[in-house]
Amino acid sequence: MTKNALTSLFKDMDRLHVVVVGDVMLDNYWWGDVERVSPEAPVPVVALKKRESRLGGAANVALNCKALGAKVTLATVVGNDTDGQLLTRLANDAGIDTDLLMYSQQRHTTTKTRIISRNQQMMRLDDETSEDLYTEEEHPFIDLVLRFLQRVKPDVLIFEDYNKGVLKQNVIDKITAHCCEIGIVIAVDPKTKNFLAYKNVTIFKPNLKEVREGLFMDVAVTEQDLGTVHKKLQTALHHNITFITLSEKGVFYTDENGSHIIPSHIRSISDVSGAGDTVIATASLVYTITKDAALMAEISNIAGGLVCEQVGVVPIDKQLLLDECDRLLVSNE
Repeated sequence: MTKNALTSLFKDMDRLHVVVVGDVMLDNYWWGDVERVSPEAPVPVVALKKRESRLGGAANVALNCKALGAKVTLATVVGNDTDGQLLTRLANDAGIDTDLLMYSQQRHTTTKTRIISRNQQMMRLDDETSEDLYTEEEHPFIDLVLRFLQRVKPDVLIFEDYNKGVLKQNVIDKITAHCCEIGIVIAVDPKTKNFLAYKNVTIFKPNLKEVREGLFMDVAVTEQDLGTVHKKLQTALHHNITFITLSEKGVFYTDENGSHIIPSHIRSISDVSGAGDTVIATASLVYTITKDAALMAEISNIAGGLVCEQVGVVPIDKQLLLDECDRLLVSNE
């Protein structure tokens, strides 16, 4: 790849409009000091010093798309509660459009609270609802999204599934059918519950653990085994591209032009949290612009590695990614 082509690709990200549909959550971080054990039970006492809330789940995918320069609309259902209001405010502050965010009277907003002392996570508290949307919320949500897609016609839609109930079968089917009808690229980051629900999409991006659980099979990190996975998935889903993240072993992609395992680049890994969100965001934008699955895999593999060098869930730094792609992918010819 030439430097001019790479620079042009990154500039073109700014003209894309992305809709991210799925399960959002609020990631809370509580930092403090531990100096004694509780007299009430054999547990440490954490004296809190700082609290911070960040966008998580599908909202972190939206944040990554925004960090790459795209216009982003977040479509989801949160609780009509304080956490839901905070999540909305954080998204708006980040420049993410929340016109497709619905408030539920029957669900509460998913939160994950991490208690940290001396750079170690001591405990995580999860407060979440995982039941499917009720019918009286499901249909208004579908109608809201479909009307938006028809009116705005964004470039790409990302399904981000965390098994929290927003992406039930009817929601997936109706939105997918409409995207196919009007020519919108569809990318999916699945979870086990709805693993084989995403038919006729463009990019299907599970990780290796999700593949093993979703297909109930042992899978070795070889092109032969991963090729077999693609055939099984394509028989069930009729999608275009299989893109599997392999943790420290890199990524695998396959499309009509071929398949390949791309090894990860050597990194100083601090935290793998949120890396999958960065990968699906980067892959979706790169493929929408280039229609090149190999380049999509190369660049998103680099992006996922870069965010693993940061502590906590953080979005990709676009300039840092461009510089790293320049170093690793640009031809010297």
